[in-house]
Amino acid sequence: MRTTDRRPPRRQHPRPDGHRTPLEREVTSRRPGAPDAARRPSRGSGDTPGERRARAGWLAAAGAVLLLGLALPALVPDGAAALLGGALYTALLHTVLMAAAPRLGPWTAAGTALAASWAVELFQVTGLPADLGEHSRLGRLVLGTTFDPSDLLGYALGAAAVLAAHHALRRRACGRTRERDRHPAGRFDAPEVK
Repeated sequence: MRTTDRRPPRRQHPRPDGHRTPLEREVTSRRPGAPDAARRPSRGSGDTPGERRARAGWLAAAGAVLLLGLALPALVPDGAAALLGGALYTALLHTVLMAAAPRLGPWTAAGTALAASWAVELFQVTGLPADLGEHSRLGRLVLGTTFDPSDLLGYALGAAAVLAAHHALRRRACGRTRERDRHPAGRFDAPEVK
């Protein structure tokens, strides 16, 4: 160790007071012989009530987007139907991603949904989705049949719309939580009497 380094040397032995660092606790909890109480659930297990509520909400949103995607394109003109169908396809992917992993950030989910949508559209250039679509209605609905460059724009618009909606819902939820923290139920602040 150089003389200019003022940091204390790293401890090589366990602390005498029995305190363990977070890394030591993590290593211990992964050991096969560790007691069950020492084992922590994995981060993605979704055991918290908040994550269960989030999953249920995102699944409900996915169902609503799916119904809109099946009904609305028949009610609008053809040009708008292509854009609307693409936008709803990306929105459906976003909601399914959020239901599967509620801890994803809005930008990550929207970017992943957009990339997957574009990948499916570019896959249509190969002609394989058209062949699959001849044999399966589900394959036709999921993969499409023919490449259309305007669909790429629809996917981007859908990603932008769902990202804006996701941010708006987050702000609303955070505002409600802050308001509840400021004024918890059952609490009454009477003015001070001097």
